[in-house]
Amino acid sequence: MDIPRTLDKQTIPKHVAIVMDGNGRWAKKRNLPRVAGHNAGMIALKEIVKASSVLGLKHLTVYAFSTENWKRPEEEVKGIFKLLIIYIEKELAELHKNNVKVNILGDYQQLPKEALTKLEKSLETTRDNTGLQFNIALNYGGRREILRAAQLLAKDFSEGKISEEQMTEEYFASKLYTKGIPDPDLVIRTSGEMRLSNYLLWQSAYSEFVYTNVLWPDFTPKDLETAIASFQHRKRRYGGV
Repeated sequence: MDIPRTLDKQTIPKHVAIVMDGNGRWAKKRNLPRVAGHNAGMIALKEIVKASSVLGLKHLTVYAFSTENWKRPEEEVKGIFKLLIIYIEKELAELHKNNVKVNILGDYQQLPKEALTKLEKSLETTRDNTGLQFNIALNYGGRREILRAAQLLAKDFSEGKISEEQMTEEYFASKLYTKGIPDPDLVIRTSGEMRLSNYLLWQSAYSEFVYTNVLWPDFTPKDLETAIASFQHRKRRYGGV
């Protein structure tokens, strides 16, 4: 796969973040259990990771499981984590071969033990890779992330590690899960919903947004290219003129 001629190689976004929405509706349309939609979503994710690497993205971040998703039926939650285990078992070797570095955003230590073990193996295996960084947001919530960062900053201040003058945006950002990761240039949400859902609230302050009616399991590399083409036709002024 080459970069399509319709895309400008010089303005490929460095960081694309995706809200992978619509798995349940995809399954419902086919009279299938919701977990079948999550399985189809994992297949779609595999292709998007590949395409992101070929397109030259430096970071791809996906919203895999939010802090609010624990409210879903227990069977569905268990199914999601089983699929995560299967995904890592099947894809880790190829991710490593393609120089992809896996990174986790969120309080993933709270995940079930088997899923946690597989995740830590993927982190260790791909730790030194220098290609696409694949950030998976797991047990992640934007408000919780900001609160956690504020608590860490307050702790540093109370211990005399920083002064009030050193409490800058850059210092605060260094306490977020995304430390060292550039803010997303482009945020994509599938399935027609038009909200952030507690995703990368600090980081997306100046991101461009693309919303598509395509359900996540049907989202293809071509849809990713279409979103990037839309991004490339915009002027990013960051509050300027």
